Amino acid sequence: MATADVTVMGAGIFGLSVAYACACRGAPVRVIDPSGVAAGASGGLVGALAPHVPENWNAKKAFQFESLIMAEGFWAGVEALTGADVGYARTGRLQPLADKSAVDLARARAVSAAELWQGKAVWKVIPAGEGTWVPPSPTGLVIRDTLSALIHPRNATRALADAVAALGGEVTLAGPAQGQVVWATGWDGCKEIGGNGVKGQAALLDYDAAGQPQLFADALHIIPHGNGTVAVGSTSERVFDDPSSTDKALDDVLERAFAAFPILADAPVIERWAGVRPRSRSRAPVLGLHPMRPGAFVANGGFKIGFGMAPKVGEVMADLLLDGRDTIPDDFRAAPG
Repeated sequence: MATADVTVMGAGIFGLSVAYACACRGAPVRVIDPSGVAAGASGGLVGALAPHVPENWNAKKAFQFESLIMAEGFWAGVEALTGADVGYARTGRLQPLADKSAVDLARARAVSAAELWQGKAVWKVIPAGEGTWVPPSPTGLVIRDTLSALIHPRNATRALADAVAALGGEVTLAGPAQGQVVWATGWDGCKEIGGNGVKGQAALLDYDAAGQPQLFADALHIIPHGNGTVAVGSTSERVFDDPSSTDKALDDVLERAFAAFPILADAPVIERWAGVRPRSRSRAPVLGLHPMRPGAFVANGGFKIGFGMAPKVGEVMADLLLDGRDTIPDDFRAAPG
């Protein structure tokens, strides 16, 4: 292939999104990852593309909103190139409301969502209603938002790599870095710029709720994938010995999930998974010039919202790398090393 104009170090969701955005604009691209595609946190199970609450608006929330709106077209493009099913579906989310104060707050957020979400999605309080896929709610009310979507992380990341290749790019385990170099190396790379890794454990259940909204309660995401499975997660462990092992912490997650959503209690667990997510000091993505590698760039720190942020991350990084146009929010820039 032609000499790469852009080399991305790391074949996770951020690295491949940057490579894909550049390849879509015609740039020769090479992605290098000695561990292979989706070997880290991007190879997980959950895939909740869920927004921050619509209040106290800031650059991070606005960026995430734009990215979530872009997501349907972004992933449809990947599927069209590859024939893969990435599992994307914007089916919304239900959250139970515990008491009157929670209801009042949710209704106030509905008012702000009407302005901040620009009529492209809604956040509203509705009766929980009847049915098997309804979160138990002490007030009989739930939040229903239509911005939340879901995706199958592992399948989507692999499809994104195939899309880069379909556009003439190269995804490889090793090779020379040429042209503009972007470091997107997950939690190891995040430590280099002052962040850390947070371990998450999740499980996949054999239960078919395809097409239903995702559920969120007791800090748990319940994600009904279109392939007849439900993902449950996850833990947030700042201290851990083994980044890839599952243990009692995941058992506790499942116990909480079954207590909150009894309909899942008899569903067989078909996979247990653990991985480490890159968390920056600010909890926001870190994009732009690399603070520790002169002349290079960074795209890291997706933490729990990496898949939701990915379409917009790819766009702004391609703007910078290919056009020299810097549209990155100031809050996302790395602190000087």
